[in-house]
Amino acid sequence: MKEVGVFPNLKAEQARQGNTNQFVGAYLGMSRSNFENKLRTGRFRVKEAKKLCELYGCDFNYLFADAPENRGA
Repeated sequence: MKEVGVFPNLKAEQARQGNTNQFVGAYLGMSRSNFENKLRTGRFRVKEAKKLCELYGCDFNYLFADAPENRGA
């Protein structure tokens, strides 16, 4: 089964810019593994979410939209 994740637009923007998990983790002031855990769980702090919006030049509602499979019907 294909893993979609919690925030597919965040992963897409990361891929478009070619940023590694190591780079984004360091940008946020955390380890790569901590960033990867947050990607899996979707538990970003407000400050971290704001920094990611700045990094990718994207609106919060776009960057942190749930995958369609994760939305209630």
